[in-house]
Amino acid sequence: MAAVLATELRPRGVSVEVLDGDEVRTNLSKGLGFSKEDRDTNIRRIGYVCRLLSRNGIVTVSAAISPYSAVRDEVRFAVEKDGAEFVEVFVKCPIAVLAERDVKGLYKKALAGELKGFTGVSDPYEAPLAPDIVVETDRESVEFSIGKILLELEQRGLIPEADLSRPRRVRSVFSQRWRRPGQRSSTVNVSARSRSLTILKSLFLERRIKRR
Repeated sequence: MAAVLATELRPRGVSVEVLDGDEVRTNLSKGLGFSKEDRDTNIRRIGYVCRLLSRNGIVTVSAAISPYSAVRDEVRFAVEKDGAEFVEVFVKCPIAVLAERDVKGLYKKALAGELKGFTGVSDPYEAPLAPDIVVETDRESVEFSIGKILLELEQRGLIPEADLSRPRRVRSVFSQRWRRPGQRSSTVNVSARSRSLTILKSLFLERRIKRR
């Protein structure tokens, strides 16, 4: 979904990078385990890269499992302190569906007790209390979910509406809020938080499944 979102943003003149959780684990967080401390360290590193990219006008889409609310709030505070817009996308999906989709078979092993410390099975997931956007991947198509995200960003004035027939060149990504024709100028007042954008996607494990 993150890659599709990036593909939809680029034709609008938006410079965007995707931070995939697996790739981050392989390159940036190699050697970290899955203890709470290591998971928090991984999310802090992702947040730091998001901040660096956002400072330079690059939209960052972080697609990573972030199970603990405290470190999510910590990253949000740091990003917004830098003057960037932080948008939390709550990607919601039941464990049963995740297990069916899992080509690696990790969920089945976790549910069978073969893997310890697995998020949503033997390790907690602290769901966001007030996410900016919620998408339900077991009920929605990718296209529908992406449309919800894009609509929210448009309504916040963070991205221009799509116009694929006329490519846009953005001077500095989110250096100003975009507005629809006819909107009052008060909706495009420049603010420190509108200069750049970080989208954090977090995975929600809806419920545990009892082992038989």
